[in-house]
Amino acid sequence: MEDDEKPLFTRAAGGVSSSVIKTSNTGLNTGSITLPCGDAAFIVRPKQEGNCPVILLAHEIFGLHELILDLAHHLARGGYLVIAPDYVSRYGDIVAASSIDALRLIIVQASDDMTLKIFDKAFASAAYDGGDLHRVAMTGFCWGGHVAWLYGAYNGRIHAFVAWYGRPDGERAPKNYWPIDLAGQVQAPTPGLYGGADPTILRELIVKFQDQLYKNGAPAQIKIYDGAPHGFCADYRETYRSDAEQKAWSEMCAFFKRHNVYDVKSIRSRL
Repeated sequence: MEDDEKPLFTRAAGGVSSSVIKTSNTGLNTGSITLPCGDAAFIVRPKQEGNCPVILLAHEIFGLHELILDLAHHLARGGYLVIAPDYVSRYGDIVAASSIDALRLIIVQASDDMTLKIFDKAFASAAYDGGDLHRVAMTGFCWGGHVAWLYGAYNGRIHAFVAWYGRPDGERAPKNYWPIDLAGQVQAPTPGLYGGADPTILRELIVKFQDQLYKNGAPAQIKIYDGAPHGFCADYRETYRSDAEQKAWSEMCAFFKRHNVYDVKSIRSRL
């Protein structure tokens, strides 16, 4: 892997706040690869030799932009090989989309079946860069949280999932799935991390999803952070809440450690 420049934040996300965290890439190998399906992926790992535990990272609705790359760097500094596929650029340039409406015209074309296949390719490709496929976790944010729930019902070889504010239910479409419908198929331990003040995913829907997981005996549970809005981990946006993010991040790291994936640094910081 070769060092690669990071892209800018997606234009449709709006202005960038002063709370942006910048994680150092010292001691890391970073770069881009092309998956066998033709889609790009960002990959980062520690420079030291040897196999690393793997994290599949699913980006938010704003695509594979600065936030996701920084999260990948932070996880890699904890000892992981992190691979973050770009699963939307085949439909259009998300990062360059000038407005939410322009972004939605791209997103509406996306197929969950294709997204799952792209993550299959990313999972397999991790082994070629020194990833240990016996220690694999997945996490995702926003749309990526939704994808993490879906992949947890699809790939039984992943050991642990963490889904950050992924929408569990919504408008029905032929080529899409909703996590609430797949609650009985979740195969690996999965905490869902949600904001209690999320105006797009109401608490009633979160509780309904939790009930469905419980009724189906899924190895999953929901954690709600009171007062936190949607996107509370997105440090570049007004929705960022450092207290909720740090608590949730610490819980994710402890969860990975309990499930023998690895022990990553518990608090994100400006390194």
